[in-house]
Amino acid sequence: MSTRHQITFDRHEAEVPSALIAESLKNAKHTSYWLDNEDRPQPQASLHGSITAELLIVGGGYTGLWTALQAKERDPQRHVVLIEGQRIGWAASGRNGGFCEASLVHGEANGDNHLPKENALLAELGAQNLDEFEATVLKYSMDVDFIREGALSVATEAHQVAWAAEEAEASGVDYLDEHQVKTVINSPDFLAGALDNKSTALVHPAKLAWELARVCRELGVEFYEHTQAVEISDAAGKVKILTADGQILADRVALATNVFPSLLKRHRARIIPVYDYALMTEPLTEEQRAAIGWDRMVGLADMNNRFHYSRPTIDADGNFRILYGGYDAVYHLGRKVRSSYDSNQATFDKLAAHFFGSFPQLAGVKFSHAWGGAIDTCSRFFSFFDLTHGGKVAYCAGFTGLGVGASRFGAKVMLDLLSGEKTELTELELVRTKPIPFPPEPAAWLGVKIMTDHLVKADHNEGQRSAFLKLMDKIGMGFDS
Repeated sequence: MSTRHQITFDRHEAEVPSALIAESLKNAKHTSYWLDNEDRPQPQASLHGSITAELLIVGGGYTGLWTALQAKERDPQRHVVLIEGQRIGWAASGRNGGFCEASLVHGEANGDNHLPKENALLAELGAQNLDEFEATVLKYSMDVDFIREGALSVATEAHQVAWAAEEAEASGVDYLDEHQVKTVINSPDFLAGALDNKSTALVHPAKLAWELARVCRELGVEFYEHTQAVEISDAAGKVKILTADGQILADRVALATNVFPSLLKRHRARIIPVYDYALMTEPLTEEQRAAIGWDRMVGLADMNNRFHYSRPTIDADGNFRILYGGYDAVYHLGRKVRSSYDSNQATFDKLAAHFFGSFPQLAGVKFSHAWGGAIDTCSRFFSFFDLTHGGKVAYCAGFTGLGVGASRFGAKVMLDLLSGEKTELTELELVRTKPIPFPPEPAAWLGVKIMTDHLVKADHNEGQRSAFLKLMDKIGMGFDS
């Protein structure tokens, strides 16, 4: 058996002074940096009374908004209504890292594991989706800080250098040796890198939600915020959705509720809420930015199972900031989605230690924001679909942290399903199959804990997956990050 060794980020936790961590987080707001914006639109009125719709969309995140926009593009005269339980983009769509990736299946390896016969086609469809995403941004002059300069995967352990070289065998991906990778982003941790030049864009997550809503309103979509759907049923050839103070009779319904409990109870076992956390720095000085380079606006991730993601952003005043998140993925017993889980000081401290360990030249930088939120995690790590109520109700969820780009594709699939016609998308195995459900509690919590422990052990064992992880891969509940 291989000896467990200390990885780079273990050393950072041991070596970075606790006083530095505490000072850096002292004044951080525990709210999403993206949503803490004076340009955030005022909420729309809530629904009171009864209305009708040709298409009703439940959920005002990316999936719901993309469904509304594409529905109006397909049929400008269609009466489309969207309801949101709180405010547009307030949950995952306003709290994520803003990585808009082409992959629809959470990476090539995960796609090969779950859909080997279809993976190449899904890669093509994903690339097409990202191109169409960009075209939509341009078509409607959407102010979303869209930058498509790629993403850098970095090796932080010696055994990962070979992984970087393997990633670089793909078209459009460059291998960077230790010297080259440091000229892109300067960190003593980075031993090599794979720079994917075309498959990732960066966006301002909240602006994307707000701008999608703006375009939808301009196309004639009717919005109601603070309007939570509580019940779904058939009603004389239509679908009836009850809310706290009203009801909607609709010809077709698209359910886009992400991590929140579905109105279709049979899918609740397929989603668990896993909490992810991030920090945002205060503006860097010119000297600090020069010390790390990062002149190219690329996203960044390391190659560990418990990986970090990071990215630059330019704020409204033209200042350069860095978002740094990931590593911990916290699941709470009971599958509850609670606002109290959005803050996790232990994880914030850990992320700060890792940040300063990786970028010692930035010691003294403060964090302006520290926040978290729930990810709709399913066992195969990418979206799944359903069509119910005689073909009148479509459902999509399970993006598992990679929904910024894939949600547009998911919306497209739901509209195809609701059309009642067979299309290339409705016939995909991705669309026709579903992930394995999670067991009831406390088995789900215990299973996630065991899985996490084995992924941590793999990181400490040069990436070697245990017999347990290999078994989970084989039955379709494993994930190779």
